[in-house]
Amino acid sequence: MKKYFILMTMLALLSCKKEEKEPIYIPSFTIVKVDTLMQDKISIRALLTDGDKVWYAGNGGKYGYVSLSGGKSLNGVVAKDSALPEFRSIAKNKSDIFILNAGTPAMLYKISKDGMAVRKVYTETGEKVFYDSMQFYNDTDGIAMGDPTDGCLSVIITEDGGGNWRKVSCEVLPETANGEAAFAASNSNLIIKGDNTWMVSGGKKSRVFYSADRGKSWKVYDTPMAQGSEMTGIFSADFYDDKIGFAVGGDYEKPDKNSGNKILTINGGKDWQLVGEGAGFGYASCVQFVPDGNGNELVTCGPSGIFYSFDRGATWKKILDDKTLHTLRFADNKTIIAAGQGKIIRIKLQ
Repeated sequence: MKKYFILMTMLALLSCKKEEKEPIYIPSFTIVKVDTLMQDKISIRALLTDGDKVWYAGNGGKYGYVSLSGGKSLNGVVAKDSALPEFRSIAKNKSDIFILNAGTPAMLYKISKDGMAVRKVYTETGEKVFYDSMQFYNDTDGIAMGDPTDGCLSVIITEDGGGNWRKVSCEVLPETANGEAAFAASNSNLIIKGDNTWMVSGGKKSRVFYSADRGKSWKVYDTPMAQGSEMTGIFSADFYDDKIGFAVGGDYEKPDKNSGNKILTINGGKDWQLVGEGAGFGYASCVQFVPDGNGNELVTCGPSGIFYSFDRGATWKKILDDKTLHTLRFADNKTIIAAGQGKIIRIKLQ
């Protein structure tokens, strides 16, 4: 009897410890209000918030900003000879906005935040040239990534505030697999937190490339994301901090398939696990962590609509049935800015 009592006590203590380790997830909002900030004949996949302004870049060479407080807006167009580039990457530092098109020739433009000065600061030609995403670490150092051209992902960097850019040698970068590339779906193939950099790939191989030192050295990690054909893999990723990350994608040609399309890491990208299998959306083009959500809350967009999770992707709730949105960013932890076919909208969370 005494042994039985001791055994039951130990089991109870172990049960308590297990319960203490289980995270508690609490939804932070239930009500959604939507208003339209801009309408135009444009497809937008490059979007960022900068104080009161939402900057965008899209097809037809179009770029500009809208105000969140009802102030003036800016509409600009960049043309190369008779061609109108399709911009899918956008980034910022303290003084300027940078936009980069997909396809060849790649053209990277530096735009002053007052919109008065527009200057091309990098160009690259070649049959395989296709840039996907761009970010800045600080006001001086920036990075952009794209599809492989010489056996590794294309990476260009600036160290002078964006005035000059240079391409990184494949001697520094991991070799890509046959059929491995990236998707310019929402300017979120490239993620930066402090000195940490992650680049995500898709196609016949879907992996995560990681650098702890702003791109000086790299490691690469496999993922369980759907892969193996040209239009499968990771389309978007985000990191809440240097440990918790989430990626979405799946199979672009099977947009309703809601398995093999959501993966979570809690150790900085070294290991990933499938979550939310058979739940929520199918193919998705963008994912973002909710600010101040402790790495538990996520929002995605794509042809299934906008979905929200409060438990790190285990369960999902559709919060907006809009199937035309490609990308989204948070202006604050209660305001989503989303863009896609012909518009930019604001979603207020309460």
